[in-house]
Amino acid sequence: MDLVTDNRKEGMINMESEEVILTKEGFDKLSNELEYLKTTARTEIAGRIKIALGYGDLSENSEYDEAKNAQEDNENKILELENKLRHAKVIEESEIDTKTVQVGNIVSVHDMDFDEDVTYTIVGSTEVDLAQNKISNVSPIGAALLGSKKGQIVEAKIPSGVAKFKILSIKK
Repeated sequence: MDLVTDNRKEGMINMESEEVILTKEGFDKLSNELEYLKTTARTEIAGRIKIALGYGDLSENSEYDEAKNAQEDNENKILELENKLRHAKVIEESEIDTKTVQVGNIVSVHDMDFDEDVTYTIVGSTEVDLAQNKISNVSPIGAALLGSKKGQIVEAKIPSGVAKFKILSIKK
């Protein structure tokens, strides 16, 4: 396993170079965020540092400390996003089929325990958004659904036990 190491913080930050599965939408979102952090955020933070330097004595200058901490956080986030994008495997729309559940699919299921229909979008772990029912391919439910077909009943081992789902439809 390759490791990229950055010693900017006290201690070490290890960024594993595992493959990061992303939809095209997720890749674009991370790319846009990276561009924002490298341009707008860096410029804004540099301005804050410049203003704080004008306040004089740095040993008791909380504005300077806050700006430097913001700078460090921004640079760490840039490194994290660059690493994710460097190791990204983008799932292209043309690669997604609807015969079996895979990353990029929109899957409607009937939750047999709660007797309700739920629709999930299966995404890579960096794109999870539970408010929009975007679940990770490595989450208990996402992993259980992968490879399943319409009409199949799937069991997912979840913290409270086992959940059963019947797959109603698989879409792009």
